[in-house]
Amino acid sequence: MTLPFTLLIDPVPADSTRTNFDDTFHAIDSNAPALRVAELSTQRGDGIFETLSVVNGHPQEVEPHISRLINSARICDLPVPHPGQWRAAIALAVSQLPADGELALKFVLSRGVEAGPAPTAWLHATRASNFEAVREHGVKVVTLDRGYPRGVAERAPWLLMGAKTLSYAINMAALREAKRRGADDTIFLTTDGYVMEGPTSSVIIRSGGVYVTPAPSGAILHGTTQQSVFEYLEAQGERTEYRDVTLAELREADAAWLVSSVRLAVSVTELDGTPIPVDAELTRAINAALLARTA
Repeated sequence: MTLPFTLLIDPVPADSTRTNFDDTFHAIDSNAPALRVAELSTQRGDGIFETLSVVNGHPQEVEPHISRLINSARICDLPVPHPGQWRAAIALAVSQLPADGELALKFVLSRGVEAGPAPTAWLHATRASNFEAVREHGVKVVTLDRGYPRGVAERAPWLLMGAKTLSYAINMAALREAKRRGADDTIFLTTDGYVMEGPTSSVIIRSGGVYVTPAPSGAILHGTTQQSVFEYLEAQGERTEYRDVTLAELREADAAWLVSSVRLAVSVTELDGTPIPVDAELTRAINAALLARTA
């Protein structure tokens, strides 16, 4: 099968007892029209998504991605996805994809069309970008104010901060601002100086020999790749922690990484114009372990 590959999905209710979903999947030409003009995912960004990596025919972190999709649906008052249907959709897509190299598989659940058929869902697979250079050499990062104090997600759940929504305009604007400042990426901060996450990544630091990531909350997604990195580190006998991280601690870290599903782990080489220590050997080991996974 050539890439890209696109599969439209007719969502079934989460409480459905069916076990065969073949008739709910429709492979289409990726260049053909597929969405209605009134589709709310394109008009308002009113939908959720996940992107998982497929490495040499093996989809990565399927269950964490499906669990996070379900959580996002609940936060956004969308129909809860049927996990069995999404597992079957991912399996079908992977069976049609090349069994070599790194691929990116994005799946989307949208509110659909107002006063019309709802929801809308699809899956789209492409060849992943080549991240070898950035994995090896790292990224320069600037910190940006996210505009919220710590705890705002719990006080204002309608902000949907714990959901992975299609509304990525702010995230992309942050990356453009990073470029304007001569950097490659961004780490968001709360207005009171706590580390959150990157626009498309989780943050891990090494502080006093312990590997730390900001505790998942209503405002911070629980990164699927971050969890895999912690599993690897723990298997090596290292200590890991979920807790608040201040900007001061980030600046004083022994090392720092941004981790995400397709780019994997990249070292932070510079923070707000100041070089920070880099553990290139460990970064290579982490990425080798991530690329070697079969699930």
